[in-house]
Order: sequence, then structure tokens, then C-alpha cells
Amino acid sequence: MQIIEVTGYAVRSAVLTMRSTGRPLEFVIFPMLHVAAPTFYAQVRTRLRACDLIVMEGIRGKSAGVSALTLAYRFAPRRRRNGLQEQSDALLLPESVPVIHPDVTAEEAMADLRALPRSTYLLLMASAPVLGLVFALRGPRVFLDDDLAVDDLPSTLRAEMLADDPVERAMTARRDERLLDALGEIHADHADEPMRVAVVYGARHVPALVSGLMGRYGYRPREAEWLTALVPR
Repeated sequence: MQIIEVTGYAVRSAVLTMRSTGRPLEFVIFPMLHVAAPTFYAQVRTRLRACDLIVMEGIRGKSAGVSALTLAYRFAPRRRRNGLQEQSDALLLPESVPVIHPDVTAEEAMADLRALPRSTYLLLMASAPVLGLVFALRGPRVFLDDDLAVDDLPSTLRAEMLADDPVERAMTARRDERLLDALGEIHADHADEPMRVAVVYGARHVPALVSGLMGRYGYRPREAEWLTALVPR
């Protein structure tokens, strides 16, 4: 099963509801694209209103390095004809639902990247602006690529390949662990309460998230709802 489905006409994201037998607490996983159609973010916001707590991705603090990396998805929305928006808290978060941010700091994120071989690190930093220009020029069609597809269970070949990639590990491993620790605290404190906890994280974090909730705490995917994230123009 895929959590991000890429076809010739659209990209869709599967919202997963995970439950553990005998417990009323449930986690609702929203696999996010950081650039998408405005309607996608509106649909997510509507569903977040029905949740009791939101666990939100977001590197804390500022860093020139982190800003450079995010150029890859900040350029595309600047061309109005692309019909895209960049993800933001203002678009997503309803005022009535409490939010926690267990993500790493900018300093921690950059420390993990600097631990890569120097040539790999420099290539990564240099390629972000180039990718951003490609996204801006090609528009939504650049996203209609099988490389964007993400599987939800790490036993699949694609997820295993990603897990072995040093850049992928540097960008996600510490952040995934921090997220799972936060969800573990929620589980310990509220497992016997009828709470609906939303987890709003980029799609690349979801394989480790699903695996961790299953292996550590016994939560399994019970429902999935497809949301259209973008369509080409």
C-alpha cells in the first residue's frame, strides 16, 4: 500500500488512522507534501478540526543551511500559473486544537547533515536552488514522478533502499526518533482516553512512523482516506 500515490493525472496522499486493540486512543497520520494545491491544505485543515491534539513537523529555530535546503520547494509556488502553495501553519492549523512541535532544532538538523562526507554535503546544498528552479519552471508536472511515491511499510524494497541511503538517514533519522518518543509519551499518558491525535509530518517520515507505532506500541493502520494533493495543469 502506498501513502503517496502518483499517477499520470494526480498525486494523492493517504490519511491513515492507526488504532491498538482495546484502546480508544487513535493516531491519524497526515502524510504531507510541502508544496501542493490549496484545496489539499484546506482538506487537511478541515480534518484537523476533528482532532484533540496535533503533533506538527517543523524544525525549530533558523539556519542559513536549512533555508537553503527549503529553496527546493519554496520556488514553485511563486509562479501563480502553477496553482501551488507552500505548506504553512496558517493554512493548516485550526485555532481550536492544541499543537506540539517535537521536531529537532535547526542546529541539530545541520549537525546531522555536516556529518555526511564533505562532497555529499556540498552537492546537497548546491542542488537545492537548482531543483527549486526546475520545480518553478515545470510546475505541478514535475511532481508526477514515481520517485515521489512513498510506501507506508518499511518492509518494501523502496523503503529498504531509502533506509540505507546516508543522506536520507541524515535528514530523517534523528527527527523520526524524536517524533516517536513524543508519540510514546502521548500513548503512556492517554492510551485509555478516547483521543484523536493528528500527526502532520512530511510523507518521507511516515514509513518509520508507521513502523514505530506498530512495533513499539501495537498500533496498526485501520482506515485510509485518499486526498488529492495536486493535479497537473
